[in-house]
Amino acid sequence: MPNIKSAVKRVRITRKRTERNRRIKSSLRTAIRHFHDAITSTNKDEAQLKLRRALVTIDKAVTKGVLHRNTAARTKSRLTKRFNKIAG
Repeated sequence: MPNIKSAVKRVRITRKRTERNRRIKSSLRTAIRHFHDAITSTNKDEAQLKLRRALVTIDKAVTKGVLHRNTAARTKSRLTKRFNKIAG
C-alpha cells in the first residue's frame, strides 16, 4: 500500500486504465471470435460483415493505445487473408 500521495494516485490511475484496456481487449477478442465462427459457417456475407466489425474494433484499440499499430496491422492482415481464402 503506497504512502505517498502521488503513488496513491498512480495506483488509482493504473487500476482505471487496466480496467479500460481489459474491456477493449475483451471486445476485440469477441469480434475476432465472431469472425472465425462466421468463416466456419461458410456464409460469405456474414463473414464479410464480421470481418468489417473486427477491423473497426482493432483500429479503435490502436487509437486508444491498447494495441501497437504493427500488431494491429498483422492481425488485420491475417484476418483478411483468411476471409479471402473462403471468398475465392
